[in-house]
Parts: sequence; C-alpha cells; structure tokens
Amino acid sequence: MATQQLATWAVNLQYANFTAPVIAAAVTSLYNWAGCAIGGYQQTAPGIALNATSPHFGGPPTSSILALANDSTQTDAQIAAFINGIAGHVDDYDDTHLATIIHPTGTVASALLAVAEWKGGVNGSEFLTAFIAGVEAELKLGLSVWPQHYDVGWHDTSTTGSIGAAVAVSKLLGLDVPTMQQAIGIACTQVIGMQEFFGSDTKSFHIGRAAQGGMIGALLAQSGFTSSLQGLEAQFGWVHVVSTRENVTAEFDTLGQSWEILSNTFKPYPCGIVMHPSIEGAIEVQSTALGKGLNMSDITSVQARVNPETLVLTGQTDPETGLEGKFSVYHGIAIGLLFGEATPSQFTDAIVTNSTVVALRKLVNVTTDASVREDEAYVSALFKDGTNVTQHIDHVIGSLDNPLSEAQLKTKFIGQASLVLGEARAEKAYEAFTNIGNMSDVSTIAQFLIVVGNSALQYDYANLRS
Repeated sequence: MATQQLATWAVNLQYANFTAPVIAAAVTSLYNWAGCAIGGYQQTAPGIALNATSPHFGGPPTSSILALANDSTQTDAQIAAFINGIAGHVDDYDDTHLATIIHPTGTVASALLAVAEWKGGVNGSEFLTAFIAGVEAELKLGLSVWPQHYDVGWHDTSTTGSIGAAVAVSKLLGLDVPTMQQAIGIACTQVIGMQEFFGSDTKSFHIGRAAQGGMIGALLAQSGFTSSLQGLEAQFGWVHVVSTRENVTAEFDTLGQSWEILSNTFKPYPCGIVMHPSIEGAIEVQSTALGKGLNMSDITSVQARVNPETLVLTGQTDPETGLEGKFSVYHGIAIGLLFGEATPSQFTDAIVTNSTVVALRKLVNVTTDASVREDEAYVSALFKDGTNVTQHIDHVIGSLDNPLSEAQLKTKFIGQASLVLGEARAEKAYEAFTNIGNMSDVSTIAQFLIVVGNSALQYDYANLRS
C-alpha cells in the first residue's frame, strides 16, 4: 500500500528526524530556487502567464510573486504558486537530482511558500519539515520508475512534483493519513509534463502547473473531496499508468533512512545539465588558447566527446531561440569558446542567432562514447596554425564530486536576484532565505525584499527565531 506508506511516513515526520546536513541541503535548495525564481521573472514566460491569468482567476490576494514583492504585488495562493513555479524553472538554472534528472525544489517550494503566506504563523522548522517531506516523496517516487518513465517521454520533474507538492502542503496543513492519501490521489490524476515541450515556455509551465495541482489536491482533500486511497499503486493508478517499471514500495521503504535531498546538485550554467561538462571544457579551452596568444576567430574545427545522454537530451544543432539554445550542446560549446562563460545572458534569442555564434556552432562536431561519464567531457579546438588545444573535464563543476561552494552559490543567487531587486535588496533576500529555518513566521519573508525609502529593510534575527 504505497500511498498509505508515503502518507504515514510524511504525517509522522518531525524536524528532530533530520541531521544537520539534511537541514543544510534543504536551506541551500530553497535559496538556490528563490534566486532562480526572482531572476527568472525577467524572461517573458512568467509575465505572460500572470497577465493571462490574473484578470480572470483568483481570490483575495494572499501570496507573493517573489520578483514583484517590492511592488507589494500579491495574488491568490494558486496563481502565486503557478507564477513562481514558472519563474523558478524558466532559465533552467534550478537544482537537479542527478539520479533522476528531477529538479525537485520548484514544484514543492512554489506551492509551500504560497500556502505558508496565505496561512500565516508557519515557523521555519515547520516549513522545512514540510519541504523535505515533499522533496523526498517526489524523488523516491522518481527513482521507483526510473528510467522507463523518463525514457518514454514524460517530464519527471512535473509528473512527480505535483505529488511532492501535495505531500508538502498536506504536511503543512496538518492533514491525517487518510486525508493525505486523498490529496496524493488528486495530485496523481493531474499528471503533467512531456519532453516534447522542452525548449519552449511550456517546459516551465509544467512546474507551475504541478505546484498548483499538488496544492489543489491538498486543499480539496482537506475539505472532504475524495479520490483514491491507492492513487499510486492501484492497477490503473499513477505508477502503472506512467511507467512499465515500478519499485515504489522498495523505494518508500528507505524513506527517512537515506535522504535524497543530500544528492541534490546546483547548476553553474542555465541549461540542460548533461551539456555542462562540454561547456566547462570549452571555457577551459578558451582560457588555455588565449594564454597561448591564439584568437578564437582562427578556430577551424571543434571536437567534443561526450556521454550518449548529451545528444539525447541536448542534441539540437540549429537552435533559433534562447530557450532552444538551452538544449543545444553545440550552442553551449560555442558560447563557452567565445565568451568564456555561460550565463543567462548567453542564452537569449539575440545570442543564439548571432552570426559569429552561429558560424562557430557549425564547426562543432560532437561524438558519443559510453565510457564517458555524464559529468565528464573531452573538448578540443583546432586553430589555423595547426595548434590543437584539448581539455578533459573529469568531474564538472556542480556535480556531486565537484559541488559549487557556498561562496559560488551566493554569487549565483546575487547575480540572479540583483537583475530584478538590485544588489542591496538581493543581499537582503539572500540573508532572508538562508535564515528561513530561524523565522518565527515564514509568511513575512517577502517583506524582507522590500525597499523602504532608499534602503532595504534591516533584519533583527532575534525576533525571527522560533
């Protein structure tokens, strides 16, 4: 009875069950997502979604869109979860659980923060407990159907994420086991997300919609709405419908014994994670070549040897938009060689269609090798004078074996958040989210993004502690 097993574990979960590394991983996952959600609002998709929905849907304004907090812009909890979910994923800069390629935080955090603001009075430890419950639920579920579920074409971040969001919100609302089972069932039937839509606005729509779906599942169940108590494991339930493989009971048996959030990783580049080693290789080739006095315009050919999954997921040879460029290893290598970096600025429509970038992209040849790991790549560039510069990336930055440091994660957060908030407010936002576990009321977090006069609100963490 997998659904009951998951609900029972989540209902009984306590903050005291967590080790310090688990709590630290949860806080890092949250602030990494928050930076992505604030900076991601600069893309067109979140604004389109807000303008399209807010005039026609929504109840009383209770919850914040993070990027608009300084304008005191609030919507109802459902729309806030939807927009923050889109904004947090649209840059493809959010976290990744490498064993499943699930981006776990966006769906759960978007729903949970919206409900915490609406509900009020949720302290940091309660919030983190619900968040970890939701993340563990979606990742264990993802592992139970991996890789068949993904290989057939589902976008597992959103298909599992709605269930994770339902568990998290149910936990925050204090639902009992049978009621949480109903919430999980309602989330199960809202399964959403297919890989056909990668490279378009709809990919991030998956995350926003999954956050909504999980939230609605919990709220409906709380009010007595019925679904199935076996929504996951029944013959025609989620697991058997979406995958030819299932190992859900065995995975749920490890809940609370092994923590998947400890295997969460954070992206250094805003694009498909399997092309990260190639980008880093190209950046290092550029650095070495410039050190030798070579000119990037003298490159005659580029070779990359990568894991086969790289071309499966990011094999677009001729992207035409910035979003498509995020799924083109050819574009990633070209910008690494030309710019020596890969930030959201290199994944715009203008850069993807730039004639110099296009010309270099056409010189890139990518071959696959099953002996090359997913966090590994070989990249070389041949120059007109016959010089060949080659770099081997053994463990790409951001991988489990070479994670981003705390300083690098802060730099990433500030870089994203300052695009919308400005640097001073971005620093205050960083302080707020890194201290979320100490807050006596998480619903106040948006207030710490607001500028009063010419200065950001100051913190008194003594009054934030629960």
